[in-house]
Amino acid sequence: MSTTICQVMGFLVSSLGVGGSIMATAMDTWSMQDLYDNPVTAVFQYQGLWRSCVRQSSGFTECRPYFTILGLPAMFQAVRALMIVGIVLGLLGLFVCIFALKCIRIGSMEDTAKANMTLTSGIMFIVAGLCAITGVSVFANMLVTNFWMSTTNMYQGMQNVQNRYTFGSALFVGWVAGGLALVGGIMMCLACKGLIPEESRYKAVSYNASGRNISYRTGPYKGGSGYEADPKARKGVGYEEAPRSEDGRRPYPSKYDYV
Repeated sequence: MSTTICQVMGFLVSSLGVGGSIMATAMDTWSMQDLYDNPVTAVFQYQGLWRSCVRQSSGFTECRPYFTILGLPAMFQAVRALMIVGIVLGLLGLFVCIFALKCIRIGSMEDTAKANMTLTSGIMFIVAGLCAITGVSVFANMLVTNFWMSTTNMYQGMQNVQNRYTFGSALFVGWVAGGLALVGGIMMCLACKGLIPEESRYKAVSYNASGRNISYRTGPYKGGSGYEADPKARKGVGYEEAPRSEDGRRPYPSKYDYV
């Protein structure tokens, strides 16, 4: 029962993480204009991964997508790629996890197959969560670097850089979503251990002799002259007995008389 609960909870938490990653990727508030030095402004700017928006004081908002890819920074495109890869892996993990749930029986699928599918989906969720967290962290690092560069230029009297951007709400959504996907993947990996049948965990191991001429056979024990030398086996061409005389004596000594 605990395995089923862990698997279902991992599926639900991972679903929230994947949904949050999709929502964070689609949001336009990855970076927002800093209003610390100018709280009253007629124009408020904020940007996302796919377009930049301008909101006026009258409430009118106008958004313009990025029409070019070559003009964007390399790190910005890397963040896009990481978020897309995380979303694709998360959706594939959800698809695999639906068929791997223990409470859902599809045909004659064995528990071993469900355990392998659960482990696969868990690894996909973990990688998806890491991609989301890495992408959001890289974008946040870009914002911090540009913020302090803009602040330095502003204090040095350079008026060409006036707008500073700070963290938007999409960054926090992405961090939370990546963490949920990571936790859900770990729970799926833990549930995989409980789905493995008991008989497949402990298998008997047979040991065979590696030598070519070595064989172990069981049979009745033979005692007696098992270790006695066969005198006939020692006789050959060089070990023939000398002829005996009529009284039973040899005319010359044999080599067996010295043994």
